[in-house]
Amino acid sequence: MKKDFGDSISNKVYEYRVLARMSQQELAKQVGVSKQTIFVMEKGNYVPSMLLAFRIADFFDVDVNDVFTYSKGDDQNE
Repeated sequence: MKKDFGDSISNKVYEYRVLARMSQQELAKQVGVSKQTIFVMEKGNYVPSMLLAFRIADFFDVDVNDVFTYSKGDDQNE
């Protein structure tokens, strides 16, 4: 059985996209994914691959840690 560590990744894709005055479709085209992928990522329902995370950060010319934040969960089930 797969262990759930409770870790999470949040993102600021929506904030960066709005500041750039872009639609979800425009951003999706620039980073090579569908509009739906951007939509679910902004809603927090999708964690992108590392490659996609770096593409997005590179597109906005920021560090990947400025867009994506890793939060370690409580691992008290050991």
